[in-house]
Amino acid sequence: MSTTTYTLALNLICGAFLLTAVLMLLRRDLAAIVRLLAIQGVLLAALAALLGAREGSLELYAVALGVLLLKAIVLPVVLRRVLRDSSEARETKPLVNVTSSMLAATMLTLLAYAVSRPLVALAPSPATEAVPIGLAVVFLGFFALVSRRRALSQVVGFLIMDNGISATAFLVAGGVPLIVEMGVSLDLLLIVLVLQILAARMRTTFGHTDLDELRELRD
Repeated sequence: MSTTTYTLALNLICGAFLLTAVLMLLRRDLAAIVRLLAIQGVLLAALAALLGAREGSLELYAVALGVLLLKAIVLPVVLRRVLRDSSEARETKPLVNVTSSMLAATMLTLLAYAVSRPLVALAPSPATEAVPIGLAVVFLGFFALVSRRRALSQVVGFLIMDNGISATAFLVAGGVPLIVEMGVSLDLLLIVLVLQILAARMRTTFGHTDLDELRELRD
């Protein structure tokens, strides 16, 4: 693979990766958010595969396959099941409106470029120059986590953060060991399965999955 082709493919994947995070932050339809999360999982797998092709690493190809299966197929299927069992189709009461979310996404992306500049300067390359995008996705995921009120939306924010951390690790270190990636991914699957149980119990008790209701609980 030529350097030009590699750079173009890397920029395209990373740009689409950031775009999916921004769209998930702006959308309110939960089904659309889950679809975007699946697309982001595909893009993360494509990033690992691209780096594997560049470095000739079979381990990165294996990581890409694992990411594709878990983050683009298994986790979205579980989230769709949670959504199907719920009567809630939208994030109706976010703490931040769409306009403010767009402004926050812009500011967080600029912050990611600012704080990652010293890291990029240490070893300039097409991969390290894309590190700010991975860091921006981490920031956007955290913002989604703290600004949404539905249990499903908050878990999606957590998964966006994890995708951003994985992308940053791929870009900085050329990937992570397969056993580490699989261990983290299995932890994510466990978290989502716990969400399914929690959401079912909340619907039974409160009739919805607004986590603000948990503040009413007392010892």
